[in-house]
Amino acid sequence: MGNLISMEGNQAAAEAMRQINPDAMAAYPITPQTEVVQTFAQFVADGRVDTEFVTVESEHSAMSACVAAAASGTRVMTATSANGMALMWEILYIAASTRLPIVMALVNRALSANINIHCDHSDSMGARDTGWIQLFCENGQEAYDSLIQAVRIAEHPQVRLPVMVCYDGFIISHAVECLELLNDKEVQKFIGEFKPVNSLLDISHPYTFGPLDLYDFYFEHKRQQIEAYGPAKRVVVEIGKQFATLSGREYGLFEAYRLQDAQLAIVLMGSAAGTAKEAVDRLRANGLPIGVLKLRAFRPFPSEELTQLLSRFEAVAVLDRAVSFGAAAGPLFTEISSALFASNRRPLLVNYIYGLGGRDIDIEDIQEVGEKLKKTAESGKVEQPFDYIGVRK
Repeated sequence: MGNLISMEGNQAAAEAMRQINPDAMAAYPITPQTEVVQTFAQFVADGRVDTEFVTVESEHSAMSACVAAAASGTRVMTATSANGMALMWEILYIAASTRLPIVMALVNRALSANINIHCDHSDSMGARDTGWIQLFCENGQEAYDSLIQAVRIAEHPQVRLPVMVCYDGFIISHAVECLELLNDKEVQKFIGEFKPVNSLLDISHPYTFGPLDLYDFYFEHKRQQIEAYGPAKRVVVEIGKQFATLSGREYGLFEAYRLQDAQLAIVLMGSAAGTAKEAVDRLRANGLPIGVLKLRAFRPFPSEELTQLLSRFEAVAVLDRAVSFGAAAGPLFTEISSALFASNRRPLLVNYIYGLGGRDIDIEDIQEVGEKLKKTAESGKVEQPFDYIGVRK
């Protein structure tokens, strides 16, 4: 077991990075992520890490530098938020397509316009098809733990993909919690020594990165990239179990809370999962058989696992903290409904959009979702498949 300490989520992320001690980091400040790289930069200045910290003029340059460093055979990390990640857009695809195991702390924030510095998931949801693995966190402890695991996941020889560890801006990033930290030697032993693959600096074995790739081979290269996600699901679970032997905290693709005997379920990601658990406890006290499924791995999306779990429920509410403009529903709902489409038994599905731009969602809001879900199950039909929580009419 580790040491208990009170700290903000961003400080916990920076502490995980210090213990990982990457070879290189390139980053640019943006609220609410700034504190992560500011704290880490102080670690560099104080000589507490051996990291080459590259100061750049933009997030596009930051990810470009990370790609160059990773291709040169080094362990690389970075951090950003919202518009900063959007400025990385072109290079996010390049990092994933060249199979570079970069780890990013993504502090979720709403995208402009209008300018908003608070939390929703529009940044990570917008990047869901860039090829990065995406892990979502409920609290600061999970953000710290997931960053350490992300190094092993990204560098696994059957994966070799970059990983985003996503946690909610301000709600987690600036909230002080009592966390249990591992000691430095435990972290270093867990992540192991970095073993470069196809390094640009290996002059005895020259390689080409990012060449022109037209219709002759591009399709096959994309297929190889797609097929890396099959092992990725297994690797996420395996490393979560290994981390549990070290810390006592186990992580997988998702967490099921009070679902074993439930007839109704609420599915969501991020910090609101803690609020949902409390709401479910209150609904249970009133006799409502309901539980929570907190999705951790949005990419790779655990379609088969979720279908097996959710198909037995009478009704399921999916809560999205992002919108998909022009689509029929939010991005998480679309993935869930697509996964369940092939099931012989499908629950009634409803979608709620909540928390855009940092709008609070409280226990009573989720209790109301549960009560409405009960009525949906009793009637046997969905009257309103798409709705909002907490928006003014």
